[in-house]
Amino acid sequence: MKRKVRIIGFPMDLGAGRRGVDMGPSALRIAQLSEKLEELGYEVDDLGDIDVGIMETEAVKDDKLKYIDEIERTSLKLAKVVEETLEAEDFPLCIGGDHSMALGTLGGIASYCRKRGQSLGVIWIDAHTDMNSDKTTPSGNIHGMSLAASLGIGHPRLVDLYGEGPKLNPEDVVVIGARSIDKEERINIQKSGITVYTMSDIDKMGIHRIVTKVLKQFKNKVDHIHVSFDVDSVDPTILPGVGTPVPGGLNYREAHLLMETIAECGCMSSLEITEINPILDTKNNSAVFAVGLVASSMGLRIL
Repeated sequence: MKRKVRIIGFPMDLGAGRRGVDMGPSALRIAQLSEKLEELGYEVDDLGDIDVGIMETEAVKDDKLKYIDEIERTSLKLAKVVEETLEAEDFPLCIGGDHSMALGTLGGIASYCRKRGQSLGVIWIDAHTDMNSDKTTPSGNIHGMSLAASLGIGHPRLVDLYGEGPKLNPEDVVVIGARSIDKEERINIQKSGITVYTMSDIDKMGIHRIVTKVLKQFKNKVDHIHVSFDVDSVDPTILPGVGTPVPGGLNYREAHLLMETIAECGCMSSLEITEINPILDTKNNSAVFAVGLVASSMGLRIL
C-alpha cells in the first residue's frame, strides 16, 4: 500500500434515481475519513470535490441515458485526476456520489495501466451488478450502466469515455454481494463472462473463502487491483443511508472481514466508496460505518 492517500470527492447524483447521494462526500468527511487514515499512518491530501452540476440546472435529453452530458463532462475530469494521482505514485481514494463515478475512476486507472503495460483487476462489491446498457435499462439511470460500459457494453459515449473501447477484461472482474439484478441485465452478465458471487453464494461458501479465492486469483494475474465498494452491498438494517437499499445484504462482520482480508493481501491499488445518502440516514451513522470499512481495507485491526 502506498502511504500517501489522495481523497477525491465526486458529489454526483445525476446517475441515480433518488436524490441525496451528492452529499455523500461531505458525510464521509464529517465522519472523519481523513483523521482515521492519518491514525493508521497515512499522509492524506484531500483534493476536495470535482464540480458537478445538479438536476435543477441540467436537462434530460435522452430518457435512456439521463444527464449523460454532465456525467460525461465530469467523469472525464475525475478520470484525469485519478490518473494524475497514480502517476504521482499516490493512492486514489474516490468518494461519491452515485456509482456512475466508476466510469471516471476506471477510465483513469485503465489509462494509467495501459501506458505501462499493466493489467487491471476489479473487485465490484455491490447489491447490483450495474450491467445494464441504454438498450436494457428500465430506468435510464447511468449508475446502473457503469460496469457494463467499462466492459465495452453500451453506448459509445460511455464505453469510449477517457479512452476508446473497453477498460476491463471480463476475466479480471469479480462482483461480490449481488442480489438485485434486472431481467435483461442478466443477459449482459451471461454474455460478458464476468464472475458474480451473489448473496446466495456468500451464504453457502462464506465471505472469507470467496474473497480469499478472488485475491489469490488476482494477485497472480493482475498488476493493479481496484476495489469499487457500493455501500448498498451492506444490509440496510445496518447501513440504511444508501441510494438504493436492498434487503438481505452483508452483515456487519462480513463487510469488515471482506475489507480486512483485502488489506491483508496488501495488493489494493485504488478504492472508491459510492452511494452514501445522508438524507436517508440517522445521525450520519452510515457514513461512520463506511469510514470504518475504509479503515479496515487500509490496515485497521481489532488487535
